[in-house]
Amino acid sequence: MNRHIRDHHRQDVGAEARADGLSLRPRDLRLLPVLGGVWVFAGVVTANPELALPVAVIAWLLTGAGVVLAARRGHALLLLIAAAVAVASMHVALQAPARAAVMELPSRVSGTLTVLSKPAPAWQGAWRVSGTFAGADLTAPADLLFSGDRPPDLDLGAVVSVRARVEAPERGGRALLALRASRPPEVITPPSGALAVAALLRHGLIEGTRLFPGDGAQLIPGMAVGDTSGVSAGLDEAMKRSSLAHLLAVSGSNCLLVVGAGFALAAALRLPRGTRVFVALGALASFVILVTPEPSVVRAAAMCAVSMLALLLGRAKIGLHVLSVAVIVLLCTDPWLATEIGFALSVAATAALLVLGPPAARTVAGILPMWMAAPLAAPLVAQLACAPILVLITPRVSLSGVLANVLAAPAAPVATLAGMLACFFVAVPVLGHVLIAIAWVPAQWVASTARLSASLPQSVLPWQEGLLGALTLGAVCAAIAVLLVRAGPPALRRAAVGVVLVSVGIGAGAWVVRTTVTPLLTPSTWSVAMCDVGQGDATVLRAAGRVALVDTGPDPAVLDACLDRLAIERVDLLVLTHFDLDHVGGAATVVGRADVVLHGPTDGQADAALVDGFRRGGARVVDARRGLSGELGDARWRVLWPSSDRIVGNPASVVLEVTGDRFPAALLLGDLDAEAQRGLLRAGGLRSTYDIVKVSHHGSADQEPRLYGALRPRLALIGVGRANDYGHPREDTLDMLRALGTVIARTDEDGLLLAATTNGELRVWREHAPP
Repeated sequence: MNRHIRDHHRQDVGAEARADGLSLRPRDLRLLPVLGGVWVFAGVVTANPELALPVAVIAWLLTGAGVVLAARRGHALLLLIAAAVAVASMHVALQAPARAAVMELPSRVSGTLTVLSKPAPAWQGAWRVSGTFAGADLTAPADLLFSGDRPPDLDLGAVVSVRARVEAPERGGRALLALRASRPPEVITPPSGALAVAALLRHGLIEGTRLFPGDGAQLIPGMAVGDTSGVSAGLDEAMKRSSLAHLLAVSGSNCLLVVGAGFALAAALRLPRGTRVFVALGALASFVILVTPEPSVVRAAAMCAVSMLALLLGRAKIGLHVLSVAVIVLLCTDPWLATEIGFALSVAATAALLVLGPPAARTVAGILPMWMAAPLAAPLVAQLACAPILVLITPRVSLSGVLANVLAAPAAPVATLAGMLACFFVAVPVLGHVLIAIAWVPAQWVASTARLSASLPQSVLPWQEGLLGALTLGAVCAAIAVLLVRAGPPALRRAAVGVVLVSVGIGAGAWVVRTTVTPLLTPSTWSVAMCDVGQGDATVLRAAGRVALVDTGPDPAVLDACLDRLAIERVDLLVLTHFDLDHVGGAATVVGRADVVLHGPTDGQADAALVDGFRRGGARVVDARRGLSGELGDARWRVLWPSSDRIVGNPASVVLEVTGDRFPAALLLGDLDAEAQRGLLRAGGLRSTYDIVKVSHHGSADQEPRLYGALRPRLALIGVGRANDYGHPREDTLDMLRALGTVIARTDEDGLLLAATTNGELRVWREHAPP
């Protein structure tokens, strides 16, 4: 009997040791069902606001039942889940009247916007701010996207006058209203009080860094206070490809530095523990105001606040429990965080560092010295936790990301701390610039690491997109984590080894297919190629070795992958039909690689800045107008639209015709609407038939059937994203093309499309063969 008790005791101790090895204790996990429940339901009701009120009512009823049954063991958890879901759902349900009013708004509105975020660059020359819109008998949260220079006083706390076009807001977002303006808003009331001081400090840091050269100067404001307005498109893409973009988002590390500094200062003054905590919390609150409450900052600040309170109560180091409390409180007060990728990444990285960090460092320390183990383990476990989420944004995995994070790890805290101090003391002569100079050295190291990592061949591995891709990558990362922390029974570890080996085999096979087999199977004798860039356009024309690219799609990385696959190094002629993001968002890929840039009418400073970027990259920039023509190898191109500079946007899309003896007659219609298509038809100059027509506006319903009847295309190409929110291509447009006897090829179903004429016969190759 005694032996049995001793053996049982040994098992308990072993289980506890294993739990300690993972930084886990049973009490740390008690709130995970509550966290999971409120996160799931918050995501459901924010994505489907019509469900918010029924869910809230049911949750309140369950909460009442839970109060009655709370005395019975096991019902307290149900009570907490129901109460959290009820509170989160009520926040969404209370927006119902404003949501109904938004549906009745005209196409353009005027009013004021109280700014609740610092302006963030949307793309080159365009800005995005969030706030509360008041006007048209409505008050609602709104996102404003505008072109032009950022007004100096536009910052958190300002009130601006807005006249903008109303667009559909992002589904599941907290904004009920999406506004787009071609000009910057007029500042009525600038920020005041603490918000004005914070804006002044941030602007001072940005101005101070402009005195320093290189990429490091661009990174300092981002690493210190999360302001990325000065980061160029090329550097931003390099940071993303090398998995270093998180350094430009203020998060837990910044908050810990501030809290630690406040606590240390109070301790140096020999203040009691309670006062030290409140001094640290005051420093944290001031920092949040300085950097503005971005999702990652709010999460990190909430966690630090709960940690400080735990310290005040004498219960420090409660790890995962602290994170759970912080996340539950945030989701209850702001349920829209449930669908924000940045918030999910922040929580996942923090949880991984808490749970996997210590045992991973001990495992690595068996190979390397401990002073090297911790810097290596931290980015590794954070990347393992974040990779399945990141693949939902972009279906690719950075193979050099861990190495880049390890190389940047020693420099990042120094640049961050020095940059934060420089922000506070930038107005002090000499001292501010000395601190910026100190921050510049490690920031330049981080930037150089990002550039080098992103330039490595095959540094990015394409991955399955969507939920399936996230689940498969999650399984691989979980297997690696099991081996890294040496957790679980031997059978689990053997299974993890199997998963990793199978994944490596599949990955190696995919690499061989992508780099060797796919190019061999892809026809090399093509004249027209339409890249699969999602919801957007990017069409490549090739004649006698000369290359034209018409539009760049929405994503630089996706366009870059397509050009690599087509073995395109230089672009002789780049045509930007108009300046919507789905046509120019990937422009950074070809800056410096294009010889001539032909563009449609610009509308605001954002468009002009994009064009100027190509000019600085060495391209000759030409304003496209009807009648302009030129040569592309042994083919000839003509601009058939626009006919004047009095129109902008979709109706002013550049329409390009390309013909040649050995080139299929092609007509690319940009995003012309039906009225502009009728104008093109009236203007004349069209051929009696075309081999290939790029269908306007991704196959939307806004088409002129008479134009397509006059063109009589043999092949219709449609650039469109899978499961897009616009319902493109529309069925009536497809029916119209079928009635003309036109063959239809679309990137959402067929992937990459290649077309050429062989002995007078038009052939089309589809990456994904139809069933």
